[in-house]
Amino acid sequence: MRASRLLTIQLLLETRGRMSAQALAEALEVSVRTLYRDIDQLTAAGVPVYAERGRNGGFQLLDAWKTTLTGFTSAEAQAMFLSGLADPVTQLGLGHEVADAQLKLLAALPPHQRHEAQRLQARIHLDPIDWYRAGETLPQLVSVAAAVWHDQQLAICYESWSGVADQIVHPLGLVLKAGTWYLVAALDGKPRTYRISNIHASRILEMRAQRPEDFELARYWAESVKRFEHNLYQDTATVLATAQGLRDLKRLSAAVAHAVALSETPEGRRHADGRAIITIPIETIDHATIQLLPLAPDVEVIEPLTLKRSLLQKLHTISRCYGLALEKPDTACQD
Repeated sequence: MRASRLLTIQLLLETRGRMSAQALAEALEVSVRTLYRDIDQLTAAGVPVYAERGRNGGFQLLDAWKTTLTGFTSAEAQAMFLSGLADPVTQLGLGHEVADAQLKLLAALPPHQRHEAQRLQARIHLDPIDWYRAGETLPQLVSVAAAVWHDQQLAICYESWSGVADQIVHPLGLVLKAGTWYLVAALDGKPRTYRISNIHASRILEMRAQRPEDFELARYWAESVKRFEHNLYQDTATVLATAQGLRDLKRLSAAVAHAVALSETPEGRRHADGRAIITIPIETIDHATIQLLPLAPDVEVIEPLTLKRSLLQKLHTISRCYGLALEKPDTACQD
């Protein structure tokens, strides 16, 4: 275990450059005290690790030092072939390069590891596209990716909820989320998220992109997703749900499924007729109307009154389309 950790320290310092003791310890999931003992072991073994003191200090390898690896473990070889997603890689214009790299890796592996890697490919297939969705057509993805790779500014024509606008952005990274590609780029010094399919045109500029020193793509994305999901739900609704209604509600979203799970605990509230009483998060009245209408009668809205009226108005409109007469919402739902 320690030998593997010592090798990981060398690889981290070689690939990332200078790192603080705290950053190394977090990457290795050990204490700082253990990290210092590992550094002592490395220096005793002749690995040229030296420390820089001060605010921006840390541990670093001599520039000329390079770690020499003698081979992959079976698990590592399998992971290399599992890490490539065929469709996204092809969308990036790197399909041939990845295939060639995997072929070279196969040729370099010992026979038993080669068999294990090929066996994994034949038994696991990763499909990032959700059900009932076709992959997006992304004519701008290759040029956007090129700007990301080469740290060059990018001129884009982007369509957002407020309209179409021309912008010059500093690309910071690409993210594939549930089959959808996003560009993370800085505008006016602040990272922002752009959906690639909403980029109508793009042009790589000669100027270098400015990348904030403390920017980390994975951390930014996790924080932005959390912020988006928090801001997405603007209100709540209280509903009565049968057993079938509970199953249907779970399919709406993770947040609603969490509310359903809480209702199924001993502390969950019950109506006199046995139906569960649940308070669920909703985005808007209109969105909740579209989501909850198909779930009736297994899911019945108690409040807010505006949502009940919206559901009745939708039913009234549908009934007129099919030549039926329903009581008008204003008289059917009183305060």
